[in-house]
Amino acid sequence: MRPAPVLMGVKVYNHAMSSTLTSSSPARQAFLGGLLIAVIGAILFSAKAIVAKLMYRYHVDAVMVLTLRMIFAFPMFAAVAIWKARTEPALSRSDYLRIALLGLIGYYLSSFLDFLGLQYISAGLERLILFLTPSFVLLISFFFYKRKVGWIEWSALLVSYLGTALVLAHDIKTGGSNVPLGSLLVLGAAMTYALYLIFSGELVRRVGAIRLVAYAMCMSTVACLIQFFVLREPAALVQPFEVYQLSLINAVFCTVLPVFLTMIAVARIGAPTAAQAGLVGPVSTLFMGAVLLDEPITAIQLVGTALVLSGIYLLSRKKNLSLNPRR
Repeated sequence: MRPAPVLMGVKVYNHAMSSTLTSSSPARQAFLGGLLIAVIGAILFSAKAIVAKLMYRYHVDAVMVLTLRMIFAFPMFAAVAIWKARTEPALSRSDYLRIALLGLIGYYLSSFLDFLGLQYISAGLERLILFLTPSFVLLISFFFYKRKVGWIEWSALLVSYLGTALVLAHDIKTGGSNVPLGSLLVLGAAMTYALYLIFSGELVRRVGAIRLVAYAMCMSTVACLIQFFVLREPAALVQPFEVYQLSLINAVFCTVLPVFLTMIAVARIGAPTAAQAGLVGPVSTLFMGAVLLDEPITAIQLVGTALVLSGIYLLSRKKNLSLNPRR
């Protein structure tokens, strides 16, 4: 006797659902794992500002913070650079020159301006300004490359800048007369990194992101050392143990590790989703600053942060926006 049609339908449905769950579960787990990696990478990147502010309590300056960060990070990036040089085709002289220029712009000049600015502004404001980098990529593309920009993107820019202006106005009232100077310096860091993203687009596709970052970081280290020995005596490298400890944390957990975590996340879940996960960065900086630096959290800061994140979220939905790992 043939089974009843209803029972047959139930069996077919149950089998289909079981197959769907079985096949989608590994993919879902891989996606969630990639998302978690992206979130951890974003938080570690953002912690760089907290570590720098802690180092400033030992009366070091931006030159020292940047130099020690790169000295401790250099062996790890150099190892990756040597591995890539041995296992991948050789690059042309023009490629090396372009990578050197990108290293100077994106990882030396931008980082130096960032650490300079952090001497004058809160870690939360610094992270918000840096998060405007995608908007600068969009504006540069619009004015110099004639890229078409839709009304949603213009609205996203307006919302982001309004949020930053709110937090900036709040910090100027409570943070002193040097806040505008610090904000301009960090703004310069965001703009120079936007130039790095634009100029590195074609090179990333051809050379590979990990190889490009490793080579550029090595070039940045050379520039940092030259700057240090021009401006400081070698004896200035003698610092309290706590400064070395914080520099090691800055190099490993706020520089090298998040770079590779971000690349793994991009490979697993794609650049747009990884960028959206990165929106946790300013929020984590705000709360880490409150816990570790005693920086107050106010309603205006929360509103401004929400506006910036909303604007950047809209921009990150555009799949053709250049996205590289942050410095």
